[in-house]
Parts: sequence; structure tokens; C-alpha cells
Amino acid sequence: MSMIRLAGRSVFRVSGPDARTLLQGLLTCDFDDIAPGRPQHGALLTPQGKILFEALVHEPAPGIYLFDTDAALAGDFIKRLMFYRLRAKVTIEAADDLCVVAVPGGSADNLPDDPRLAALGARGILTASEAENFPADDAACHARRIVCGVAELGSDYPSGEVFPHEANHDQLGGVDFQKGCYVGQEVVSRMQHRGTARKRFVPVTIDGEAPAMGADVTAGGKPVGAMGSSKGQSGLALLRLDRLEQAIADSEPVVCGHATLTASRPVWAQFDVPGDSVQA
Repeated sequence: MSMIRLAGRSVFRVSGPDARTLLQGLLTCDFDDIAPGRPQHGALLTPQGKILFEALVHEPAPGIYLFDTDAALAGDFIKRLMFYRLRAKVTIEAADDLCVVAVPGGSADNLPDDPRLAALGARGILTASEAENFPADDAACHARRIVCGVAELGSDYPSGEVFPHEANHDQLGGVDFQKGCYVGQEVVSRMQHRGTARKRFVPVTIDGEAPAMGADVTAGGKPVGAMGSSKGQSGLALLRLDRLEQAIADSEPVVCGHATLTASRPVWAQFDVPGDSVQA
């Protein structure tokens, strides 16, 4: 597939002598692992450990970090980082001269692979002038995401409501469990060590009309989870895996609106999904 521009993503820049230290103490990824051509996936959490913002973070040059993030949340993301900046020697600013580009499911010589999952394809940041002739096709990127079973803030769940484990950040390189403290770190570490992630985003096959994001998923009249995004008969849903297991044992269909959902396990997942159907 040819390169596309993602109109639904924005870029902002964090730079300065204290940038790495500040960001290392705030986000879930390890900034010591970020280098030119080697972006990382990370999130800024609430103190209670839920995802406020997520981004793919690039370092084009030492001490300069570019955040590829949801355009609708970029302004609030910048404001939150400014709140934490205090007296640190850091500049945080929108980078309107830059834009996010991708090759869904493909590769490009001048772009790294998406740090969440290589199967998502190449993903990077170019100047607006370099990308001005690329078509804007966010739908193609979202379709690839859904096929790969990768949930995303804004498209599958709202800010401040989902834990990193529930969005599979622990499976997709979004959390470094060896680094020091960051906002919400105690909750995330506790979930990791106790194995208490009862809910996970998983791929679902939709039999019927595709439900809207956030629609309730039930089985036998009992809540099981919530719907994420969808494309055709494929979608993502945040499901309580224990309740999914009980629904299968009771032969109760899992429904959302007028649709019936069948869950599967993405090939990259290190957790079990009841029914043991592995996504192709």
C-alpha cells in the first residue's frame, strides 16, 4: 500500500535540556530506549493508573521528542505536560509544520515500523510539505488496526477510563516494567504482578449491525463489557474474560445491540481468550 497521511493525528514537540528527565518520570515507556529511528509507544496516566493520553514518541535528534497523538486530545495533552513541567528547562509546543504518515501493513525505507506491532506497518513523522501530496486516509489505518487487534485511545475508548493492561499496553510495548517511577506506576505494577487484569480488548466478529463505540456488551442479560471500533464485520471490544468464559459455559450468546459477537485471541497475545479461537 502507498503512503498515507493521518489527518486525525497531531504532532507536538517537547525539547530542552530537561526533556528526557521530565518525560521519563511521567510516561509509561522508557525514554532511554528511544533513539532516532526507534520510536516507543507510551501513555500518560492518571494517578489512579488509567490512560489519559497515549502517543508514539520519536526522537529525531538528542533532546527533541515528537509526539504522534490523537488530534482531538493533543491540546489537553500539552496542557497536562505543562502542568507537570514546573521549573524544568523544557519547551512544549504544537508542531503544526509536521504530520503523521503511515503505510498500513507495509514498509517504507524512510519510516520505522509502528512500535506497537510491526504488522501494523510503517509509521512516522514528516514535514507537512513532504506529505502534502499523500492522500488522507485514516480509515485504512484504523482498518489495519482492527485486523491486528490493536485498540487505540479515542477510537476504542475514552480518556481516563481504561487501564494500560486492559488496552493491552503490557503486550504491545506500551509499558516498561523495569524503569523507575512514573505517574500511576504503582497501580500498573500491582496489576502486572498480581495478574489482576480481568478485562482485555480483543478482536470480535460481528454478526449483525455494527454497534457504536461504548455500546454495552451483555450475555444472558448480564454485563460483559463495551464495544470499541469496528470495520465491516470485524471489531474490537473490551470484555471481562471471566464473564465471557461463563457465557460460553452457559451457551449464552454475547450480544451488543442487535449484533452477536464472537471473540478471538490475536496472534501476538500472551493471554487466553475463552473459546480459544486464535485470530488468523
